[in-house]
Amino acid sequence: MQLRVHRITGQKQENSNGEGTELLREIRFGIQAMERQEFSPSAYPFILQGMEEVGLKKSKLGFWLFIMPSFVMFLLVVLIPAVWGLGYSFTDWNGISKEVRFVGLKNYIQIFTDDADFLHAFLFTAVFSILAVICVNLTGFLLALLVTSRAKGTTFMRGAFFMPNLIGGILLGFTWQFIFVQAFGAVYNSTGIEFFKNWLSDTTTSFLGLLILVIWQLAGYMMIIYIAQIQNIPDYLLEAAEIDGANYIQKLFRVILPLVAPAFTIGLFLSLTTCFKLYDQNLALTNGGPFNSTEMLALNIYNTAFKYNHLGTAQAKAVILLVVVSVIGLTQLNISKKKEVEM
Repeated sequence: MQLRVHRITGQKQENSNGEGTELLREIRFGIQAMERQEFSPSAYPFILQGMEEVGLKKSKLGFWLFIMPSFVMFLLVVLIPAVWGLGYSFTDWNGISKEVRFVGLKNYIQIFTDDADFLHAFLFTAVFSILAVICVNLTGFLLALLVTSRAKGTTFMRGAFFMPNLIGGILLGFTWQFIFVQAFGAVYNSTGIEFFKNWLSDTTTSFLGLLILVIWQLAGYMMIIYIAQIQNIPDYLLEAAEIDGANYIQKLFRVILPLVAPAFTIGLFLSLTTCFKLYDQNLALTNGGPFNSTEMLALNIYNTAFKYNHLGTAQAKAVILLVVVSVIGLTQLNISKKKEVEM
């Protein structure tokens, strides 16, 4: 609806032709008239309202033009392949043949009844994720306390601690593989200390090696999240605690930790979902060895699809992984938010 403002009387009339150009022309004319003070003051609200209507239309158009590329890419890269993969999970497709036969829930039933490797990978991933989430967030929080203190060189330490997160998972895995195999092997040959012997050939030390790699990579990222929340704590709360005679440990548990709870919610969610979906580090460091003892869910899905050519079964495993990560992540968010303390 257009708003026509008379130059002298300032009365509002409705124009039903719907021509956007006419509206723009009248608003432009109205602005010029306002500058020349040819309108009565009562006409100004109608002119401004018309200007707001045009601005609102332009902002909506700009909004859709801005998000359209991202939405199209999300549709093509994420949403459509996800729906397509869900359909393949009900087939026996091998990824090569043109024959795709519908088998219903057979793949899902077979996974839980006749796939020991998947169940082992699921259990290993769950145990690893729990330990990794605790260690990553604890290490990140301690690093955040260190770099927000009054110690010297905190700026350099922030960059150094965050830098491992910038390294790709494959490169990171091969780097730590060199450390555990070559460097530790050289130390063992020189000193004879059993601790450095065959780290990636033993099931226990392989697990520890993968855990060390993940902590080293993710702790710096978690540190940034906790730094932001710690620096957001009002100084007067810490000063009031000091006036009341609280020492550093008491301030940490009574003031800092409760107020950092929102950051813990974010950190736990990000680290939990990342650990459950871990693939490239697992592939580069141990490739599931020794004897598939460190094979995680993502690597098991990859091997099922491209090593054994059971793409339908692999898609069913991927759907299960999606459901598990979603349920665990949302449950963790719900529980953590209940424990948050509003500042």
